[in-house]
Amino acid sequence: MDEQRTLLAAQGYCELGMFDEAIKELETLPEDVRVTPATIELRVVILMQAKRWKTALSASRDLCKRDPDRPTGYIHAAFCLHELGRTAEAREFLLKGPDTLLSEPTFHYNLACYECRLGRLDLARAHLEKSFELNKHFRDLAKNDPDLAFLRE
Repeated sequence: MDEQRTLLAAQGYCELGMFDEAIKELETLPEDVRVTPATIELRVVILMQAKRWKTALSASRDLCKRDPDRPTGYIHAAFCLHELGRTAEAREFLLKGPDTLLSEPTFHYNLACYECRLGRLDLARAHLEKSFELNKHFRDLAKNDPDLAFLRE
């Protein structure tokens, strides 16, 4: 039960923008809990919120190794690569993920962003439309996303 409270405290700190405190909470967990995919994913989310892209990338890759069928590890790792200015690598990493990614709207949306940034506008449009089909919420995001500016021109 204490572990659950610690995880909730870490989430709470993250929501308050207290990222160092959130990470410290996770570090108090026993090793066997710290290495579970759920805990690693929480760490990744906290690090991404804090814009600590290199550390988040490392944790995302660890998540991919520990749970290769979990699509979020690939989505997060690719996003970190993109934020680090390594968009072509982000695209390749995402495309090497599990087949379960194909049903994830975030996969298609992020891939649309990467394709657009790389000048592949037809592929970008196709993935963007697929993301809209899977989740209409992405249509609103796309209206102001700077990564998709070339598609709006």
